[in-house]
Amino acid sequence: MPGMEVFGDEERREVMEVLETGILFRYGHDDLRKGRWKARELEDAVRRYTGAGHALAVSSGSTAVACALAAAGIGHGHEVIVPPFTYLATIEAVLLAGGLPVFAEIDDTLCLSAEGIRAALTPETKAVLLVHMCGAAADMDPILQLCRERDLVLVEDAGQALGAWYRGTSVGLFGATGAYSFDFFKITTAGEGGVFVTNDETRYRLADSYADHGHDHVGANRGMENHPILGFNYRISELHAAVGLAQMRKLESTRAAKRANKSVLRERVADLPGLGFRRMPDPEGDSGTFLNLLLPSREAAGAAVEALREEGVPGVNYWFVNMYHFINQWHHIRDLDAAAPLAIHHIGAPQDYRALELPVSQDVIGRLISLGVGCAWDADRTERVADGLRAALARVLA
Repeated sequence: MPGMEVFGDEERREVMEVLETGILFRYGHDDLRKGRWKARELEDAVRRYTGAGHALAVSSGSTAVACALAAAGIGHGHEVIVPPFTYLATIEAVLLAGGLPVFAEIDDTLCLSAEGIRAALTPETKAVLLVHMCGAAADMDPILQLCRERDLVLVEDAGQALGAWYRGTSVGLFGATGAYSFDFFKITTAGEGGVFVTNDETRYRLADSYADHGHDHVGANRGMENHPILGFNYRISELHAAVGLAQMRKLESTRAAKRANKSVLRERVADLPGLGFRRMPDPEGDSGTFLNLLLPSREAAGAAVEALREEGVPGVNYWFVNMYHFINQWHHIRDLDAAAPLAIHHIGAPQDYRALELPVSQDVIGRLISLGVGCAWDADRTERVADGLRAALARVLA
C-alpha cells in the first residue's frame, strides 16, 4: 500500500517550507509561519478529494478512529459491533473509549456483512464500527438499511481505503463519522498521520476540540481559548502534514496506476479453475490496493503462499496467520490484558472472547491471500509478477 513508492521532490519541498519557518506546531504563530498552514491545506485536500463537509488531520489513523467514536457519541459501556478482520487499532479504539467490542461475521467482501451484524445485535448495541478492508468498500446498501432500522450509529474506519468509493460516494462518508490513515503503509502516507471526516458540523467541532485538549480554537490567543469538552493530544505536526499534503496531490495517479496493474494480474489468473476473488459490490470504486484471491481450501491457501514465495512474487499476505490483522492471534484481546483497568474489566465483556465462534470469517480468511499491488511497477515488472502469480497458482490448483 505505501505511498512511499512515489516519494519525490514534492514531499521534500513541502517539508522544507515548514523547516524554513521553524513552526512545526499546527496552531498559532501566525507572524512567523509565512502563511504556511500545512495541516489546514491537507484537510482542504481531503475535503476536495472525498467531498467531505469537514476534515480534521490528526496524529494517526488510530487517533482518527478515536476521534470518530468520540464525535459520534460512542463511549463508556456502549456495545459496538466490530469485525474480526481488521488492524488491531479498530478494537483498541473501542476499548480505550470505554466501549465493549462485539465481534460479528465478515463475508466475501472481507468486511462486516449485514447478516453478520444482525446476528450479533443485542438490546444494548449502540453502534457499528465498519472497516473497509484492503482498499475497497463494504456492501453498504444492506448495512445502511439495517442501521436505519435498528437506530444504530455507523462509524467508518476507512484506514486502508482512502481512494475507495461506493456508488459515487467516498467511503468514510456514509456514517456519522469516518477516519482515514496516513501511516507509512497506506496508499497516501505522512509517515504517521490520519484524517477524521464528517458531514456534520457539530460532530466536527467535537472532534476538533477532542483532538486538542478540548480547545475550541476560537480567537487569536491560544492561551485564552475556552475548553467546552475534555480532550487529549491527537494533533498532527506540520512536518507530517506537509508530507501528507504532497501525497494527496498524487493520490489519483497512484490509484490509477494500482488499478491498471491489478487488472493485468487479475486477468492473468481469472481462468484458473477453483480460484475465486473478493466480492466487490462496486468494482469501479476499488482503490486497486490489493488483489484478493480466494483459494478452494485453507490447505490450498497455505500451499499457494509457499508457491508464490518460490516464484518470487512480492507483497504476499496470508492474514489467517498474521499477528495483528486477524482475531486468531489477538491473545491479549481474548484475555483482555491491559496496562491498567478498562471499563470492560468492570462492566464485563459482552462475549466470551476466548470461545468466539465465527465460522464464516474463519473460512473466508483461511482461504484468502492478498497480493499488494505496486503503483511504481513498470510494464515489465508487472508482467513478471503476473507470470509468477499464474505459475504458482496453476501449480497449486492443479
